[in-house]
Amino acid sequence: FKTCPGRVLCKLPCSGEKEVDLAVQSAKAAFKIWSQMSGMERCRVMLEAARIIREQREEIATMETINNGKSIFEARVDIDISWQCLEYYAGLAGSLAGEHVQLPGGSFGYTRREPLGVCVGIGAWNYPFQIACWKSGPALACGNAMVFKPSPFTPISVVRLAEIFTEAGVPKGLFNVVQGGAATGQFLCQHPDVAKISFTGSVPTGMKIMEMAAKGIKPVTLELGGKSPLIIFSDSDLDNAVKGALMANFLTQGEVCCNGTRVFVERKILDTFTKEVVKRTQKIKIGDPLLEDTRMGALINRPHLNRVQGFIKQAKEQGAEVLCGGDLYVPDDPKLKNGYYMRPCVLGNCKDDMTCVKEEIFGPVMAILPFDTEEEVVERANATKFGLAGGVFTRDIQKAHRVVAALKAGMCFINNYNVSPVELPFGGYKSSGFGRENGRAAIEYYSQLKTVCVEMGDVESVF
Repeated sequence: FKTCPGRVLCKLPCSGEKEVDLAVQSAKAAFKIWSQMSGMERCRVMLEAARIIREQREEIATMETINNGKSIFEARVDIDISWQCLEYYAGLAGSLAGEHVQLPGGSFGYTRREPLGVCVGIGAWNYPFQIACWKSGPALACGNAMVFKPSPFTPISVVRLAEIFTEAGVPKGLFNVVQGGAATGQFLCQHPDVAKISFTGSVPTGMKIMEMAAKGIKPVTLELGGKSPLIIFSDSDLDNAVKGALMANFLTQGEVCCNGTRVFVERKILDTFTKEVVKRTQKIKIGDPLLEDTRMGALINRPHLNRVQGFIKQAKEQGAEVLCGGDLYVPDDPKLKNGYYMRPCVLGNCKDDMTCVKEEIFGPVMAILPFDTEEEVVERANATKFGLAGGVFTRDIQKAHRVVAALKAGMCFINNYNVSPVELPFGGYKSSGFGRENGRAAIEYYSQLKTVCVEMGDVESVF
């Protein structure tokens, strides 16, 4: 692999209705085998898949960097989280069980936790391989099959995951990949043999998927956008808070749904905090994502880069001040001159009603807003249609727990940000979606309960 900024990596045919049906039928046949295996048998296969990913970490991370544009440093973290996810759900596969309930007269009832069938996963382009593992891990652990459609902007690495599952020993067709855009997604969502849809992406697309799923009474998991608040209190460890703000805004070129892009800073430390954030932001190494010291690679494509630039232009027109960055970046290496690079941007003098504060930019743009009281900042933090994440930096642990309890967000961080251990559920409130990825909670969204009532005596008839 070589970095190819602005050039076509490969061409893949879009899957039409026929190809989608073939993928679903193949997964349906594999489901019959996989669902009848014991949890421990599924566990062993998933552990083998995790082992292969761990063993091929460097190769897959390089593929993901080429696929997405993020730094190789970050891509390695993504691959580590991916194999950890499969290991975690492999561990749960053998422990899935229902419960026994004693009833009067020696009768009893019990519940069975059963798989749904063929599940559809639709991924986003910011974490292609990792999202595929987040969705397939609990799905396969519960005994389901999955047909996965990656973003057409990042189609490559998920194909490798399908190969790895096959190498590990899953039945042929259990994890299928189809390629394409909205039309392919529509064929998947409307297919009568699809039992469930899990989508990661934008709010408008999530609404369309939910509408299509409703016509087939299919359960959905939606992990959508965000405009998350990061609250910095004056009693916080300033150095740690600054590092947290950088982590909350500039990972994967700012293309992260749960990023804390509304940075509320208590007024008494506003100047000190802002000065330090700007200083460190200007030091972020931009360039070839395959170089070890690069910390920010290229944005996903030209239209998205233009969109992010448009937000910055509009922010200036509405009165925000560009404290650093926001302009295009051209690396010294002539091979990278056509890459979609920009300098990470910090905006000051921001107001809550500005477009850059209200709408998801999905790029390396941080908006800093001052606040005076805890009550005020909580109210402002919640004044959004989104509710994916939120963060608090303070040394006062009681205040920290009090504030996160008041935040209307599904994933909250105290004195850290953008930490996503697979053991913890991840998902949003409000327009940020519903359902959960990761943790034991995900099992609920990839399985269903059957209740069995057993009568040990004669039937009590009213007839």
